[in-house]
Amino acid sequence: MNSAIPRFYEMPLDRRLKTVQEFSGLDDNEIALLKQECALDNSIAEIMIENVIGTTHLPVGIATYFLINDKDYLIPMAIEEPSVVAAASHAAKLARLSGGFKAKSTTPVMTGQVQIKNVHDFDIAEETILKSIDSIKALANKQDSTLVKRGGGLVSAECRKLETERGDMLVVHLNIDVRDAMGANAVNTMCESVAPYLEELTGGIASMKIISNLAAQRLVTAEAVWKKNELGEELIEGILDAYAFAKADPYRAATNNKGIMNGIDAVLIAAGNDFRAVESGAHSYACMSGRYQPLAHYRKNENGDLVGRIELPMAVGIVGGATKTNPIARIALKILGVRSANELGEISACAGLANNFAAVRAIVKEGIQHGHMKLHAKNIAIIAGAQGDKVHQLAERMIREKMVSVSRAEELLKEMGH
Repeated sequence: MNSAIPRFYEMPLDRRLKTVQEFSGLDDNEIALLKQECALDNSIAEIMIENVIGTTHLPVGIATYFLINDKDYLIPMAIEEPSVVAAASHAAKLARLSGGFKAKSTTPVMTGQVQIKNVHDFDIAEETILKSIDSIKALANKQDSTLVKRGGGLVSAECRKLETERGDMLVVHLNIDVRDAMGANAVNTMCESVAPYLEELTGGIASMKIISNLAAQRLVTAEAVWKKNELGEELIEGILDAYAFAKADPYRAATNNKGIMNGIDAVLIAAGNDFRAVESGAHSYACMSGRYQPLAHYRKNENGDLVGRIELPMAVGIVGGATKTNPIARIALKILGVRSANELGEISACAGLANNFAAVRAIVKEGIQHGHMKLHAKNIAIIAGAQGDKVHQLAERMIREKMVSVSRAEELLKEMGH
């Protein structure tokens, strides 16, 4: 049997499962697990994506102690990695002593790109486009009257001449206020709608019409202070050295920023958002200077306290997509109590800064594995077959022996009389 299965998408769920079972050799218990529904019904999942055979599950935890712009938050985080939720909570607890996090965001403007080829005179084309901006706006905004009624829509356009290996190209940027949506559908629709008119204006051929995930005009900044008398001067100096390391070395900066995205992605997954779009924008933004840089920055204030600051694009939404179809996402947004996409972005950035601080603090202070392995050892204990109190007992013994081998865990479990 091969993977060329005609009209697989038209099969009812049970038949798709049977086909996959025959192809992969899954047993009936494994098929039953795939069929097992969670809060997201399979019937809804089939509407969300194609060729559904089930749903997957991630733990959803709550990060506590977050005070953001003088408002208390419990932050749902969906993630499989141990220690992320605990680390965010601890960082927020320490930041709370200085008033918590302060965050702000710009207007939720996303950029759409229209690529125009075969333009003979770029200067005249740009001049013609900018002179016709009112007509371009009217045509674009006609595509989404609801967005316009809410104060959104096309706000500006700009032109860029690109020299490429395939020749010079004119790229028109449409800057669109998408309000409380992530904005991909609105932006793509507007780009496609104005492309024929841009062809008329330039005499060129409009090829690609698509949103950019480098949302450089939709930024969130967040800041927090961690007191010197809580951290100690030696630890603060170590964190500043770690920051200097990340600024100078893209290898370190990549791991540093991964730790930031641990927090941000976990919030966005719980809230039913496109975390991949935010990841793409964040890492692209980290390169804007021409060199890959850390997204969070650290310094000492006049009191010797540690000040952390993060800035990155945040293309998030609280309307549309999985935010409405996935019941867990609806619950997560209700727990957060957010009233705008900007607020969700600010919360996410604070979670990212918290996780970055916690990770760097742990690396500098006792090594990242100290806390991480406590939770990882429990996973190994469960894999080895431990249950109930034996999970904790076996995990503690593994930590003392500094080992996480499943085979050794099974031996210890037998010694413990399991």
